[in-house]
Amino acid sequence: MKHAEGGAERSTRARVARLILEHGPITAAALGERLGLTPAGVRRHLDALLAEGLTEHRAARPARQRGRGRPAKQFVITDAGRSAFEHAYDDLAGSALRFLAERLGERAVADFARAQVAGLVSRLEPALCEVPADQRVRVLAEALSAEGYAASASKAPVGGEQLCQHHCPVAHVAAEFPHLCEAETEAFARILGTPVQRLATIAHGDGVCTTHVSSPALGGRKQPSAGLGATGEAENTIHSSSKETGR
Repeated sequence: MKHAEGGAERSTRARVARLILEHGPITAAALGERLGLTPAGVRRHLDALLAEGLTEHRAARPARQRGRGRPAKQFVITDAGRSAFEHAYDDLAGSALRFLAERLGERAVADFARAQVAGLVSRLEPALCEVPADQRVRVLAEALSAEGYAASASKAPVGGEQLCQHHCPVAHVAAEFPHLCEAETEAFARILGTPVQRLATIAHGDGVCTTHVSSPALGGRKQPSAGLGATGEAENTIHSSSKETGR
């Protein structure tokens, strides 16, 4: 029982840390509401995370706060906390993929990468078919955030939209095995039903993983060859912009 309780505590603490990563700066009250925890329960987990150096707090007074009460503490993830997420299974995953590549070849690694994102496709593809085309990137971003990618959607500088992932749990493994990023990009195109292009990745040292999503009006249609040059110039413009804002 004690072992089970310890596992439950660790699981809840990990959820608290992940919410801080995705939504920080965030108050203890907001964390409690999202997780259904009592104030005492939230404080217990926050105290442990602070003691481990995985989070830190800062004082922030809302612009319209009334009265003379103390400003609410907001919690943010530290560099150590971010690294804990990124490196949790890196060594094991990297060793497993290297073994797979050595025994069965690079194609086996690519197949494994596609299998990893197949679950995301099977869960989201049917649901997004019911979502208006102009809202699909936002819905996908919300789904990715729920899985720990801290994603957001916005209009692209030159047409279409941008899907940004501010956290990548497998960034260090993906740096060695780009098949993971490639499979994810293929999955996004299938889920959204429109061409996409990966412009930047955390695995390659960029500030965020940025994917350009073509306008829904262009989805599923081949563009005439006369327009390829202009499209290439637009993509280069978007690429430069995304790298600058991501850092």
